[in-house]
Amino acid sequence: MDTFEHDEKASPVGRSCLLTVVSPRKAEGNSPTGIVGRRLARQLLAMGLQVRVLAEPDQCGDWPGTVEVVEGSVTRPLECARAFDGVGAVFLAGAHPSTAGDALALARDAGATKVVLLSSHGPEYEEANPPETWFWLAIEKAVEASGLAWTHIRPSAVMGAVIEGTYPATGSDWPATVRADGVVREALLAEGNYPFIHEEDLAAVAAAALTGDDYAGTVVEAVGPPLSTRARVRSIAAALGRDIGTVDLAPDDGRAVWRGLGWPEGAIEVTLYALAEYGARYPELLRWTLDQRPSVQDIIGRPPRTYDDWVRENIGSFG
Repeated sequence: MDTFEHDEKASPVGRSCLLTVVSPRKAEGNSPTGIVGRRLARQLLAMGLQVRVLAEPDQCGDWPGTVEVVEGSVTRPLECARAFDGVGAVFLAGAHPSTAGDALALARDAGATKVVLLSSHGPEYEEANPPETWFWLAIEKAVEASGLAWTHIRPSAVMGAVIEGTYPATGSDWPATVRADGVVREALLAEGNYPFIHEEDLAAVAAAALTGDDYAGTVVEAVGPPLSTRARVRSIAAALGRDIGTVDLAPDDGRAVWRGLGWPEGAIEVTLYALAEYGARYPELLRWTLDQRPSVQDIIGRPPRTYDDWVRENIGSFG
């Protein structure tokens, strides 16, 4: 639903934030922009800000009624340039390296002064490769060159991505297999670990960066502690009140399952590598997480939500 014409006339946009949202996709640059964006919109509205959303067609629903919704894509920003009119800050999520500069130029020329980027874990590793291969690092570089005050948020895997299906390490087929036959089948199930953050907490980090100046010009590692795959299965089983069977797949069998779900080879290999690395180097990577400053708790002013919290909130997806 596009309410831009009506809402633009109905209210001023002086304290407005633009959030960009793309469809869930199994491709490089995937992230749960809709899940995080809806949480962020509610938080910004509660703070008295006006919120506009630039959303791809299947993401235009389920927003609070006072949100302006503009149908379009941040990956094709020149087709929806008016979405940037009058906004003061942009939460840039789902951007593509080839057009991120266009989106940032539109925002700057329309009067925005700040951009908060939903980046990813690990752009620093891309720097060892040729620039033409960069994805997240290319977007971060474009943001830094935009002339806008900027903050990069590099999050852990988002807990809610298991429902949206935007990252294989989150268990993107678990809701279906748990509902169908009460089983989780996963590669590296015995030793796999991965860090997670609740989408409400990630949205709160973004809200702090959008509305204050403490994090300007910084990279915020919005990371939670590594969680074992088995611990996540136990959380779901406890909330359901019944056992869940597990099958520890060989890596090649895990690859086949993920291919069948539509994941590209690059995402599969990165996932297997990360699950194994966090398992093998758990004490070191846990220490790295705990040493991050500012921590997520520092930024949001409360303890982060746990995976058990998330499961209780979303158990209907599994049973």
